[in-house]
Amino acid sequence: MARIAGVDLPNKKRMEYALTYIYGIGLHNSRLILDAVGIDYNKRAHELTEDEAAAIRKEIQENYMVEGDLRKKVAMDIKALMDLGSYRGLRHRKGLPCRGQKTKTNARTRKGKKRTVGAA
Repeated sequence: MARIAGVDLPNKKRMEYALTYIYGIGLHNSRLILDAVGIDYNKRAHELTEDEAAAIRKEIQENYMVEGDLRKKVAMDIKALMDLGSYRGLRHRKGLPCRGQKTKTNARTRKGKKRTVGAA
């Protein structure tokens, strides 16, 4: 099992899709990484040699922010918005959607389970 950036890649998946299991790497970046290292997209994760895995690790470490560092950066960006008191920061603070969605009927993901008000 290949372990890259602290993530165990699924063995049976093609490499272009296996790399997307790493937080911060989507399909486009996955293909860019494989092109830079010179590995075929169709190669399965369990077929990787140790040298190829090391080359992928090196490429990701040098050119991409992934996993813990990226999560920390996103959290700090949200905290900065909240400290600034911007509209988006206030929406984050209140636990409401901050990208313009309506909240009268939907937004249950952000607002949580429905709470009935005034029921006797």
